[in-house]
Amino acid sequence: MPAEFPDFRLGSVLATSFTGTLSERHGEPVERIPTPRRLVDWLTVNGLAVDSCTAAQLDLARELRESIHATATAAAIGEPLSTSAVEVINGRSVQGRAAATLTPDRHRQWRLSSASCVEDALGVIAADAISIIAGERDGKLALCASPTCRAAFFDTSQSRSRKWCDMNTCGNRHKKARFHAKNAAENH
Repeated sequence: MPAEFPDFRLGSVLATSFTGTLSERHGEPVERIPTPRRLVDWLTVNGLAVDSCTAAQLDLARELRESIHATATAAAIGEPLSTSAVEVINGRSVQGRAAATLTPDRHRQWRLSSASCVEDALGVIAADAISIIAGERDGKLALCASPTCRAAFFDTSQSRSRKWCDMNTCGNRHKKARFHAKNAAENH
């Protein structure tokens, strides 16, 4: 993958990982799918390989991403879901024609209707978001404790008390800041 783009933040939950393609939403936003080709890369890494993507399909993907982020955020803080965001998620879910298949090593794999059907891949992501937001999966929606990030993530930890969307980024930044503040206080 091209080095000029920021790394993907990959997680174990498809829908919330997809919302992570735009990070630092409350700071200096980092767009991780700035081009159609970059969306193809993200889908491939996440088991939804497509051959191509148009600018219009990238717009559909970004609209779905923002709708998932809005509904996951509302669900995490107990607020009503945006009707328009729910409509986008539902629309993408019913438009997709992907089928779940089982691999010999007992993993689910998605088969899209064609190698260029981004809409099928978006349908899979939308269906994943629906299962999370509807409470059908074991875990809970939460928001990253970083004031510049505030990403929605799906907490499957045993205690359901995770604070950070990703310990290697937001959590690590917080630990470093706390360490430097402690050292500065001790040295003055």
